[in-house]
Amino acid sequence: MKHIPRLVMLAGALALLALFVWPMWKIVLYAPQYPTGVEMHIWINKIGGKEPGVLQNVNILNHYVGMKFIEPDAIPELQYFQYVILFMVALGCLAALVNRGRFFLAWAVLMSLLAIAGLYDFYLWEYDYGHSLSDLAPIKIPGASFQPPLLGYKDILNFTAVSLPHVAGYFAGAGILLAYLAWWLKRKLTTSVA
Repeated sequence: MKHIPRLVMLAGALALLALFVWPMWKIVLYAPQYPTGVEMHIWINKIGGKEPGVLQNVNILNHYVGMKFIEPDAIPELQYFQYVILFMVALGCLAALVNRGRFFLAWAVLMSLLAIAGLYDFYLWEYDYGHSLSDLAPIKIPGASFQPPLLGYKDILNFTAVSLPHVAGYFAGAGILLAYLAWWLKRKLTTSVA
C-alpha cells in the first residue's frame, strides 16, 4: 500500500510521453462543402491533419479571407516544447523516486501552470491568426474576425470550427490529475500512520 502513491506519480509523469505518440489538440472545420470536416492536428512538434494535405487545404481557405498561412517552422513552441515535456517527465520520475508528497504536489502545480500558460499562448496565437488579416484578401468582410475557439464550437461564416484536446491532450491532463492523486494518497497514508 505504501508504494501506491509513488506508482501513481510515476504513471502521471509517464503519461506525458503520449505527447510523442499522438496529437495533443485538434481543430475541425465543418462546412457544406466539407460535411465530414477538415481536421487539423497539433502535435508536440508539428502541425498536420487527419489526412495528407490538410494543412495545405486550410492555408488555401485562409488565403481567401486574408489570414496568415500556418507555417509550423515559424512557430517557436513547436521547436522547444518537446524538450520541456522531456524535462517534466524526468522531473516527475525523480519525484516518484524521492517519494515525497510535497514533490508530487510541486510537480502537479508546475504542470498545471505550464498547461495554463500553453493554453494562453495558444489563445494568443489564435487571436493573431484570426484578426491580423491581409488588406489584399480576395474576400473582405468589414469587422469580421476568423479566430477559431480556444475550446468548443464557434460559427465562422459558413464554417463551424471545433477545437478540442486530442488523445495526447487527454493523457497529459490525466497525468496532472494522477500527480494530484499521488499527493493526496501520500498525505492520507502519512496521516493514517501518524
